[in-house]
Amino acid sequence: MYLTTLDPITRDFDRLVRRAFGPASFGTAFAPALPMDTVRRDGELVLRFDVPGIDPEKIDVTVDRGVLTVSATREETRTEGESPVVRERLFGSFTRRVRLSENLDADAIEASNHDGVLEIRIPVREEAKPRKIEVGTAKELAS
Repeated sequence: MYLTTLDPITRDFDRLVRRAFGPASFGTAFAPALPMDTVRRDGELVLRFDVPGIDPEKIDVTVDRGVLTVSATREETRTEGESPVVRERLFGSFTRRVRLSENLDADAIEASNHDGVLEIRIPVREEAKPRKIEVGTAKELAS
């Protein structure tokens, strides 16, 4: 296992609250964690977060004691004289925390933002990469 998302109890509770009360309860919109996809490719783990409409200056990526934290803030933009009729887009602060395995090189993390997708690349440590094991004969092992 390369990473673990944190706080599954809160995630499940939030899902139940959304299901019971709908996306807008008590006059405030629910702000879910940043959606994330994770893939492994060419000796690295790649995390992709949806961050459409978020100014790159408002995205913060940190790693501390094996926990990667991605925070972003989307601010509402209104021009004078506008009054909302329908509001489905979410605004505010969003955070996602992921516990990284010791098999990942947290010192070599790289991040880029393109077309509303934040991509974080974390190399797999050399000793954790798959390797081929030579199969010998019983005679070779005895000598």
